[in-house]
Amino acid sequence: MNLSNLQPATGSTRNVKRVGRGTGSGRGGTSTRGHNGAKSRSGYSKKSGFEGGQMPLQRRVPKFGFKNINRVEYKAVNLDVLAALAENGATTFDVAYFVNAGLASKTAKIKVLGRGEVTQALEVHAHAFSKSAIEAIEKAGGKAVTL
Repeated sequence: MNLSNLQPATGSTRNVKRVGRGTGSGRGGTSTRGHNGAKSRSGYSKKSGFEGGQMPLQRRVPKFGFKNINRVEYKAVNLDVLAALAENGATTFDVAYFVNAGLASKTAKIKVLGRGEVTQALEVHAHAFSKSAIEAIEKAGGKAVTL
């Protein structure tokens, strides 16, 4: 074998379909596009969601609801999570602590919720607290500081 007799493996290549080169080619006339309709014409591109002129699903289904642009989303942290972290020796919880512990991202606002019980006096700094969380923290002798 040398460079002069190299050829591709059998069945790996196909002849190019020469379209629109007269009736004798077998692919003249409509050039394999069928008869009439948008798909037979140059410049045709299928629009996403187009259903052939039928009213598309996106327009048949009614609109509902809205997105409140003023909504503030909080990352929830429950008291039982704080209690578990307090067993490891932590007594002060601020945003930086929650970020380092992997409980929130740097930009997230944190809300402490009242699931679980706290037995130690903890100082918790967060953006929001539920009423039950504030009661439980203060009952254990701690402080709930709203940022």
